[in-house]
Amino acid sequence: MFLQYFIWGSWYVSLGTYLANVLKFSGQEIGMAYGAFAIGAMISPFFVGLIADRYFASEKILALLGIVGGVVLCALPHLVVFKAFYPTLILYCALFVPTLALGNSLSLHHLQDAKTDFPRVKIFSAIGWIAGGVTLSLLHGEQSSVQFYLAGAASMLLGAFSLVLPHTPPLKTGKHVKLAEVLGLDALALLKRPSFAIFIGCMFLICIPLYFYFVMMSIYLTELEWTGLAGKMTLAQVSDVVFLFLLPIMLKSLGYKKTLFIGILAWAIRYFLLAGSVSSGGLQTTLIFGAILLHGVCYDFLFIAGQLYVDDEANERIRGACQGFIAFILWGVGAFVGTLLAGKVLSMNTLTGTAGPILHNWNNIWMTPAVGSSLVLGIFLIFFRDRPKKL
Repeated sequence: MFLQYFIWGSWYVSLGTYLANVLKFSGQEIGMAYGAFAIGAMISPFFVGLIADRYFASEKILALLGIVGGVVLCALPHLVVFKAFYPTLILYCALFVPTLALGNSLSLHHLQDAKTDFPRVKIFSAIGWIAGGVTLSLLHGEQSSVQFYLAGAASMLLGAFSLVLPHTPPLKTGKHVKLAEVLGLDALALLKRPSFAIFIGCMFLICIPLYFYFVMMSIYLTELEWTGLAGKMTLAQVSDVVFLFLLPIMLKSLGYKKTLFIGILAWAIRYFLLAGSVSSGGLQTTLIFGAILLHGVCYDFLFIAGQLYVDDEANERIRGACQGFIAFILWGVGAFVGTLLAGKVLSMNTLTGTAGPILHNWNNIWMTPAVGSSLVLGIFLIFFRDRPKKL
C-alpha cells in the first residue's frame, strides 16, 4: 500500500505543471493526459477479471506489473511530443491501475480480521502518497523529469518487494468467467431502484467537476509561484486520514444521504474557495489551504461512503459486481469525461501575451466546477432517498 501510493503521489499531482511549463502542451492535451488514468481504470477490470484472477498468483503479477511499469515510467522523460507521450502514459496507467485491485484482494485474502485490519492497512496508502509528494518537493522535481524517475524507481522496488509477499493463488482457476461479471454488469439490476439510479447518476455527474481539481491545481499553484507544491498538497492526505476515522461515526449518526450530501457540498465549497482565492489579496494562501484541507471530507464522505452505500445495497451474489461497477463509473467513465472537459476549459481560458509565461483566467476556471458541483448537489438533495433494504 505504501509503495503503490508513493508511486502515484510522486507524479500525478505535478504532471499538469510538467506538461504545461516544460513540454508546453495545450490545456486540452493536459486534460487528455490526465484522462489516461481513466482509460487504465476502464481496461483494468478486463485484465484482473479475465487474466489475473484465472492464471497468475497475485504476488507474481504484481511483481511483473511493478517492474515493467517502472521501465515505462523511466521512458516518459524521453518523450517530448504529445503523440508519443500520450499513448505511453496510457500504457503505464494500464499497467498501474490493476495493481490497486490486486493489492486490495491480496490483503483481504490474508488478513485474519479484514473489517478491522484492512482500514489500518489502507492508512499506509495515504502515508505513501504523502511521502511521494514530500520527497518530490525535497528534490525540487515538480517541473522536471525527476518525478518519473522517482516513481519509476519506486515501481521497480514494488515489483521486487511483491516477490516476498505471501503466496496468493488465482481465485478463479478453471472457472468460466462471464464478461458481464468482469464488467460488473450484474449490478445493473439495482438501477431498477430509483434512489440507486439517482445515486449512480449523481456520482457520474460529480466526477465531471471533481477532476478539475486534479488537472488544474498544480498549474494554478505554479502560476502563483508556490514552491514545494507537491509537498504542500499532501496536506490533503493528512486530512484524508483524519476524516477516514470520523466517517463511521458520521454514517452511524447521519445516514447515507446526509453524509453523501456533505461530501458533494464539500466539493462545491472547495471550488468556491479556489475561485475566491484568485483576487483575495492577503487571504489567498488561507483560502487555498482551506481548499486543500477539505480533501478528507470531499473524498471520504463521497467516494468511500459511496462504496459503502453500494455494498449495503447489494446482496452477496452481486456485491463484487457492484463494487466493480461503481469503480468503473468513478475512476473510469466519470474521470475520462471530467478530465477531458477540464482540459477544454483550461484551453478556453488561456491568456496569451506578447511576453512572459502563459497564464489563465482562474476565476472562470474555478467557477465552472463550483457551479457544476452546486447543480449536482441540488439534484441529489431533491431526488435521492435512503433505501437501506437489500435485495
